[in-house]
Amino acid sequence: MIEFLSTLFFVFAVIDPIGSIPVYLEATKQFDKKHKKLIAIKAAGVAFLILLFFIVIGQIILESMSVSLDAFQISGGVILFLFALTMIFGDGKPEGEKKGITDYKHVIIFPIAIPSIASPGAIMAVVLMTDNHLFSIEQQTMTTAIVLVVIALTCLILLAANKLQQYIGSYGITVISKVMGLILASYAVQNILSGINSYFVIGS
Repeated sequence: MIEFLSTLFFVFAVIDPIGSIPVYLEATKQFDKKHKKLIAIKAAGVAFLILLFFIVIGQIILESMSVSLDAFQISGGVILFLFALTMIFGDGKPEGEKKGITDYKHVIIFPIAIPSIASPGAIMAVVLMTDNHLFSIEQQTMTTAIVLVVIALTCLILLAANKLQQYIGSYGITVISKVMGLILASYAVQNILSGINSYFVIGS
């Protein structure tokens, strides 16, 4: 149960549904309530399919390129760490993605589904968390189920986005995103250290 909750909390941190609220509101400001709801549901579905694709195929692609597990852990950790730094020290996930909106007719895919929900950090995280060499099929299935739960929560959060933004405020959303970034940075450093440790143990 503890493992389930810790994984759930981490996946929630890396997807950062709260940080997607301003992006969603900005992207859907030209639509009525009915279309806003449809966009939230469709974007969540597309984001889950993207993450599921990388859960199933991501490692196969990397291994076909002869990328070792240790190199994958280290490089994945570095990418996650850099992504986390942008959440902590940058303009923040909401502001960066809001500025990237240029086409309001296709907001389901960009920027809501990707990169707001299925961000590069989230994609790398789910690949690392379902590594065939480290986790059993049962563990990978549980992780996939947790990703689905978090995506469903994200969808519900987006459906209630207007009320939540009024309650939390833009400043509160930014603070939460930075805290999520700090958690992600810690996980990234752990992956880097594990990869380095494994490399030297095998090499010695």
